[in-house]
Amino acid sequence: MHPMAPLLRTALNATSHVAPRLAGRMAFAVFARPLGRSRPRESERELLSKARTGRLAVNGKSVVTYSWGDGDRPVLLVHGWSSRGSRLSDFITALRDKGYSPVTFDAPGHGDSEGRATTILEYREIIQQLHARHGDFEAVVAHSFGVLAAFFALRDDVTARRIVGIGGVGEFDFVLDGFCDGLGLRDRVKDELRGRIEGLLFPGEPGIWRRFSANYRPEEVGVPVLLFHDEADDMVPSAQSQVIAAAHGERARLVATRGLGHRRILNDPQVVAEAVDFAVSGRGEAAVVHEGRT
Repeated sequence: MHPMAPLLRTALNATSHVAPRLAGRMAFAVFARPLGRSRPRESERELLSKARTGRLAVNGKSVVTYSWGDGDRPVLLVHGWSSRGSRLSDFITALRDKGYSPVTFDAPGHGDSEGRATTILEYREIIQQLHARHGDFEAVVAHSFGVLAAFFALRDDVTARRIVGIGGVGEFDFVLDGFCDGLGLRDRVKDELRGRIEGLLFPGEPGIWRRFSANYRPEEVGVPVLLFHDEADDMVPSAQSQVIAAAHGERARLVATRGLGHRRILNDPQVVAEAVDFAVSGRGEAAVVHEGRT
């Protein structure tokens, strides 16, 4: 939840009664920006110090990239909203130990990259540039909003053999719905915000609410998918991963966890081990299985 949620809810809802367009502009200013800039944790600093740091440009913003290994068998890791690439450090370490070459980045407005905001289109462009630089990915491992962005990029000239999604957003509509529901915004504010997202963030991009979703044209991705989602995830409901699993059918497997929430799941040893094993070997990719874990 946004740290200023009560104040924002009161201000935006009150403004919408007399000036709905102004309320929409105010909501858009909050929607388009991450909640602060995540700093690397102490446990992540050593790993980052061993990375080869690079730069690429997206819409005039300098984006920081990180890579490890000898460049052979690259695996892309995609962070979520208000996060950074190093939050996937347990996966990076496990992949590196197996002789793979992890690649990640801080999206604009995140981590050590420039900018104050970003969009799914910029995520896609970053992934496309990393694909051009490193070649086809053995796998993509993504978290939260990064799952949505990864599927979007994989439908557009990016190649990976497998996808691992953790606590993933499946429908682009959920990004708007989750923001508005989290703040308790009136429908009038939501309608104004929707119009601004369509007109200002994605001008000339028709059908964004369906086309940007992970369940859109799954045959264009066509690779094995392993999903993890905690039953008590308080940020992205597990129904979002169920949407992805249903769309990708027999290529997908969904593992339900318990007690790990939206963030701690990234540091769970069993989740990391199973995800990395799948990413490098494709083990268990044949059937859809819903598993409970205590």
